Amino acid sequence: MKIQKNISIILAIILSFFLISPIFLVVLFAFTDRAIASFPIYNFSFKWWIEIFNHRQFLSCLNNSIIIGISVAVVSSITGTMAAIGLSKIPSKSASLILAIISIPIMLPPLVLGITLLTFYVSIGMKLGLHTVIISHLLFTQPFVILIIYSRMITFDYSVIDSARDLGASPLKAFFTITIPIIQPVVIGASLLAVALSVDDFIITYFTIGAGNTLPTLVFGMMRTSLKPEVNAIGTIILFMTISSSAIALWMTKYRG
Repeated sequence: MKIQKNISIILAIILSFFLISPIFLVVLFAFTDRAIASFPIYNFSFKWWIEIFNHRQFLSCLNNSIIIGISVAVVSSITGTMAAIGLSKIPSKSASLILAIISIPIMLPPLVLGITLLTFYVSIGMKLGLHTVIISHLLFTQPFVILIIYSRMITFDYSVIDSARDLGASPLKAFFTITIPIIQPVVIGASLLAVALSVDDFIITYFTIGAGNTLPTLVFGMMRTSLKPEVNAIGTIILFMTISSSAIALWMTKYRG
């Protein structure tokens, strides 16, 4: 029994190392002074970080990713909160059916979703740009936000709202002074998860952004010509943005929600 346990631990360590090693290599090669991302590494340097900040498209792409991520976070937190509160007040069977319908976009392959959205925008004559990317990202991030906030709202103690109403508070005042402060950590956590999903997306962004670029699409364009450590530096930035957003989101929704 002890031998089986030890074998399980060793296999878990090997599997974890296998999963984490590509991420570790991306970060490692971002700090090498070699022009090719390969071993052996003789010296460490910030050369490629300086290069990406001197890249003519990097700052605009970073700005686009931030604008899209923040827009998705704000809109999804507002609409997701409203939808979750509404769903929590109807029978669970009906709510489950609606949640299943809302979750269809996250069940579809991103390639299919990207092509479908592009076809839709072209058919209605909508010009592609950041606004179409934001709308597209809301389509697959919104279900996550609704599900997270809904899981909190079904355990919400509405007696505190009733008490506030008995003391003369209007429905709107009770909502902003009681409901929102109580569920605020979950709402923020869910919106940060939406940011992580949005910043990291490539396929849907590629089909719906038109002539612009975000960090993932910039990396794709750079990799088509050569695999320089500049790509690893940008990849490290994307990793930091997505992992930090996800970690904060998980912390806030799990430990405070």
